[in-house]
Amino acid sequence: MDHLLYLTHRIPYPPNKGDKIRSYHLLKYLAQHYHVHLGTFIDDPDDWQYIDTVKQLCADTHFASLNPRTARLRSLGALMMNRPLTLDYYRNNNLHKWVRKVIKTQAIQRVLIFSSAMTQYVTDIQQARCIIDFVDIDSDKWRQYAKRKPWPMSWLYQREARLLLRYERQMARAHDASLFVSKAEADLFKQLAPESAEKIGFFNNGVDSDYFSPNREYPDPYQPNMATIVFTGAMDYWPNVDAVRWFTQEIFPAVLAKHPHAHFYIVGSRPTAAVQELVQLPGVVVTGAVADVRPYLAHAQLTVAPLRIARGLQNKILEAMSMSKIVIASPQAAEGILATSGQELHIANSSQEFSRIVISMLTHRAEEHSGETARARILADYEWERSLAHVRALLDKTPITTTQVCKSDKNPWVTQEIPHLATFKDEQQ
Repeated sequence: MDHLLYLTHRIPYPPNKGDKIRSYHLLKYLAQHYHVHLGTFIDDPDDWQYIDTVKQLCADTHFASLNPRTARLRSLGALMMNRPLTLDYYRNNNLHKWVRKVIKTQAIQRVLIFSSAMTQYVTDIQQARCIIDFVDIDSDKWRQYAKRKPWPMSWLYQREARLLLRYERQMARAHDASLFVSKAEADLFKQLAPESAEKIGFFNNGVDSDYFSPNREYPDPYQPNMATIVFTGAMDYWPNVDAVRWFTQEIFPAVLAKHPHAHFYIVGSRPTAAVQELVQLPGVVVTGAVADVRPYLAHAQLTVAPLRIARGLQNKILEAMSMSKIVIASPQAAEGILATSGQELHIANSSQEFSRIVISMLTHRAEEHSGETARARILADYEWERSLAHVRALLDKTPITTTQVCKSDKNPWVTQEIPHLATFKDEQQ
């Protein structure tokens, strides 16, 4: 098998949150077809216990420690350099040296980069096929943050959105193909980076439909006769925090007025203080980390995804759909998911519409909405093997010229303006 360099901004294991689900399944698939050289960061001390598991899938690995507090302070230096803070946040000299060594000693022919921040490590690559999986448009996420934060954070986030988009566009020009998590995300980036539109595409996330199956037995975590609504996700992630606060304050009170026995379960690790305070509200339960999220999905009447800030594809929705659950989501959360509102899921455009749909589903106990159509959609369009085959096809395409990214030895984090390789348009046909 040929050698492949795979760079990720976070260790791709365990697959317990959005980006790690995608990066892990990529790694597992790539390991079946290439000798994978993985360079990655570990930003959670608990994740060091998983390095042996990851090593089993790789020919070679380099794990760089990343302390979020230290990284935030280091990134502030970018304020004086007119560059995105994101790059300095993920800057590591030892990782850079390891990448250069791998490229020199292994005759790397293929490179897959997961997230734009990791492109800064690809140096002096000649006659190599370079693909970047942006996943989603990070710059647009910062733009959304800027709209909901007061000054000076709004200014800082707007600055990051502007500079990171400029960098994303440079990376799209420099790589053979740029991939995203959904057609909607890819289409938006084509508008933002029209000069690279022919090389922009996507591959869907998948779901382990056997693992997230409604046909298994799960212990019931809820009390008898509860009308349960559940939200799942990492609860130190600000869009999730904003989502549950909005739901508990603007939507759930109307639900309780009609269904006094309703409970809203917030299921996810590392709940912030703002999330933990929500338990003071009637009917709200914050579980913290749980060993298995499936029982909470399986025995809930409804699942909700009321995100007001979202980019990419929401795995929480796909997993609930795979378990034949009724999902009520905001338009932002549902964007990019191949589903028909009112059939495979329900889209609510306002707090009033959200509460109305929730009340209706609880009142009729969802007897007319079995969730079978939701699972059928997952089985048809969200299987990993089918999605990842497209990535391999891109990686194996023979390059027709040379790509060099981050060419400067004096400053390897500066991107050079260079011609791109064979267009993505031909590969889509």
